[in-house]
Formats: sequence, structure tokens, C-alpha cells
Amino acid sequence: MAPPFLPSAPADAAAPPPVVVDRLPALGTLAAYANDPDVTDLLVDGRGVLWRDAGRGLEVVHGAPGMDAAAARRLAVALVAAGGRHLDDATPAVDVRIPGGARVHAVLPPVSTAGPLISIRIARSTPWRLTDLETAGMVDAAQAAELREHVRARRNLLICGPAGSGKTTLLAALMAEVPHSERIVTVEDVAEIVVDHPHVVGLETRQPNTDGVGAIGLAALVRETLRMRPDRIVVGECRGAEIAELLNALNTGHDGGAGTVHCADPDALGARLEALGALAGLPPAALRAQALVAIDVVVQLGRQEGVRRVERIGALAARADGSLAVVDP
Repeated sequence: MAPPFLPSAPADAAAPPPVVVDRLPALGTLAAYANDPDVTDLLVDGRGVLWRDAGRGLEVVHGAPGMDAAAARRLAVALVAAGGRHLDDATPAVDVRIPGGARVHAVLPPVSTAGPLISIRIARSTPWRLTDLETAGMVDAAQAAELREHVRARRNLLICGPAGSGKTTLLAALMAEVPHSERIVTVEDVAEIVVDHPHVVGLETRQPNTDGVGAIGLAALVRETLRMRPDRIVVGECRGAEIAELLNALNTGHDGGAGTVHCADPDALGARLEALGALAGLPPAALRAQALVAIDVVVQLGRQEGVRRVERIGALAARADGSLAVVDP
């Protein structure tokens, strides 16, 4: 049975969108709710209730009809199929990019402890530039000027922050500052970086097929970029062993690269990098030595009351005990 309708919404709450031409028709019944240019995320929880993030944090979409478990599962399967992958009991959790630029993550029970879960990250219809982020309040004028100088000087950048803090958004805006005579090669688990630049090529990981073979991971793709005549290597998010490949690339003459790491506290960045390095078989001392040489600038993002902001621009340094710290440049 579908969940009960939500209480009446206040006048300023998110109302059902007007009837317009959907810019992401592949979203099916959720397409109309993606038309608002401020919406970055749509989420269906285990009760079949629709949530959105329009820059002020998560809020229930009042007036959206609820979905029962069967309807939510059908929608999740259809969305994943639109991206060319499969979602079923044998593969109950899938991340995929669908036509139009949205990224969909879906999880089925029993991996999901409630009903089917759907998380949709919606790409902006036009690529972000630093001037847009200034207008949105994510960076101030001084920060924007400093970041432009880092890109111009071909310094290697590591962008850190918690989920939803705008790491990919800032990464795309920074890469848009790269001179048009240079080639940018992006590597992502699921492609979502859209850069306002004439020469960007992208690599995306591949799931194993139904026989469990054919997978291509991020670490292998980072190695492939070295054969593609890159001027800038960009890794969408380092989550595992690919950190070693990225650091190795940045340490062998491929400067001006960038990547992101999920880390909410800059004081914990060193431990986070060591943990990722361990997945690649790098001992802490080796990871620290590589990181100190490879990473020139650390940009820490945060989110307060729904607003994404650059909180700090610093550099990596070694503490007295050898561990890594983020310090003022």
C-alpha cells in the first residue's frame, strides 16, 4: 500500500511543479521535479516519499504522490536500465548515469532495510564557472582569484569536503579555467563532471557483466590516462586504490591535475589519505611522501544551513610525528 499523503504544506513549501517540457525525461515519473534549476538532488526514501535539495538542505516535496514498494522498485529498475546497467536481486545496488546528465544510485531490499531507495544527483543544465559560484556565495572574490591563479600556475589540487558540499561542482568550475590549448582527461566511477572547455575527454568505470567478469575500475582507468596525452588528469573522487595511481601520475610530470576526496574535517585528511593508500598497499610513510610532493593545494568545502562554501585553501605539511596536516600556504 502506498504511504499516506503528507500533511498540508505551508505556502512557501515545494509545490508540484508546473506542466512544462521535462529536461530529464529519462527520470520518468520524477522528471517534472527536476525542472527547477535549483534542484541538485532528488531522493526516494524507503517509505516511497520524495525529497529534494534545492540549496537549503533536504526537504519533503509536498504534493508529490507516494509510491508503494512495487512502484518504487519498477522505477528504480527502469532508471538503471536507462543508463545501460541492470538492477535485480543479484545486483541490488547500482550507480549509473542516465541520458540528460543525471546520476542515479538505486538500492533494493534486503540490502535496503526498508523499501527501494533511489538517489538522483542532477547536473546543472549549463556548466558551472567560478563567476557563478561567486554569485551563489560558494566562493568570495579573493578565493576565486586565488583558485584561478593556482589553475593558471598548474598546481595540483585536492578538493575535500563532506557529501553534498559541492566538490564536483567546484572541480568542474576550476577546470573551466584551464587554457583551451590544453587537453583535460577525466576519470570517474560514474561520469558527472561537465566542464565548459572545448577539449575534455572522459573515462568511466565498468561494472562486471552477469558472469562477474569485465569490470574496469578507477585505478586501471587512471593508468590509461597516461597514454592519452593528457595536459590535466582529473579524478572525480578517490575512494580507494586509485589514490596511488593519481599520486604517481602527479609525481611524474603530469602537473595541473585535480581530484576530490570525501573528508569533512581537514585535520582528518591525512588519516583519510593513509587509509586510501593502504587499500593500494602503500605503507603510511610512502603515502605521505608521495602526497607531500604531488598535492600542492588543498581546498576544503563545507556546508552550513544548506549553503555550500569554500572554508579553507591550504597546503599539505608534515607534522613533527610525520603525519600529514593541512596548513595555510
